[in-house]
Amino acid sequence: MRSPEPAADAVIGWDVGGAHLKGCLLVDGQVQDVAQWLCPLWQGLQHLEADLAQARSRWPQAQHARHAVTMTGEMTDLFAYRADGVQRIAALLEAHWPGRVRLYAGPQRWVVPGEAAAAWPEIASANWRATAQHAAQRHGRGLLVDIGSTTTDLIAFDGGELLGHSLSDRDRLASGELVYQGVVRTPLCALAQRIAFQGQALNVMNECFATTADVYRLTGELDPDHDLHPAADGAAKTPEATRARLARMVGCDVRDGSDADWLAFARTWRGAQLALIATELARVLDGHRLDLRGAAVVAAGAGAFLLPGLLSLLPERFGAGQVFQLDYGQDVAPIGRGDRYDARLRGARLCAPSVAVAALFAQAQKKNKQKERV
Repeated sequence: MRSPEPAADAVIGWDVGGAHLKGCLLVDGQVQDVAQWLCPLWQGLQHLEADLAQARSRWPQAQHARHAVTMTGEMTDLFAYRADGVQRIAALLEAHWPGRVRLYAGPQRWVVPGEAAAAWPEIASANWRATAQHAAQRHGRGLLVDIGSTTTDLIAFDGGELLGHSLSDRDRLASGELVYQGVVRTPLCALAQRIAFQGQALNVMNECFATTADVYRLTGELDPDHDLHPAADGAAKTPEATRARLARMVGCDVRDGSDADWLAFARTWRGAQLALIATELARVLDGHRLDLRGAAVVAAGAGAFLLPGLLSLLPERFGAGQVFQLDYGQDVAPIGRGDRYDARLRGARLCAPSVAVAALFAQAQKKNKQKERV
């Protein structure tokens, strides 16, 4: 017997990344659930298929829901060209939910998978745009700081509109809006060429002995639910194993320092990453000449906890009382009070692009229905 179509209006937002699949179930305009799955897409589309199977089990509504999609997975080395990646990811999703998939291609533009070939430059790596558009709708003037597992997006907005016209990753790397720094997957050798340990300045070994997950795991700031990828050496994620990986970065064994030494060392790496992101943030602000007094700075991503420290490095721009520090989950995402409120809030912060595309698509659907009634 065919299951009756649910009365509730369900939209599932997807952010198909190269390392994770993130999804948001939106019902009647409210976030009901948010989830993240490990998805090493560079190893093959079967990982995305497996995650979608888990999602269907978690969300039976998926069969009748509308699916709003953004992506960055097209840039993995699984695909020869980004255009090919966009088309193949779109085709896979369409095969799961025929006629129910729409691809985010910028404000007010939703593309069917069959048109992905022509619209791929607007679809590719547009997840930052969806999150920033959603934040700009709610707060008008300010800045999105989305620090994820792999990258950081620094997007300014004013008058409810995004500033700048950079759409490609190449242009955003030039402007500073895209920073390849994250709190899980970034190799530590990408943070500094020379660093201090026990008061001695040392050259850094340019090997992927450790990642930023080791830093923030040791400082206690990384949520274990966000620490999904294997450690650099494939070993355990215990404090002892984490310290050992940090030690290798400067030619040491873990027994060459105390637990307090390694914690201090982790905090030194933390400071190095914050300094790199702060430099790019200043570049973005200088490029837009944005007056931030009274503006909103919206934090999102697995590294949202870094926002206060980041802003403290630019006191002339983010001094006391100059800006409002906001949280995407609490201050932007449409999360009604009720069961699992805190979990939904944390999930929305982590998976902001999936929440944003779901919310933006639901808004577009509502407007279309209103027009039809007129």
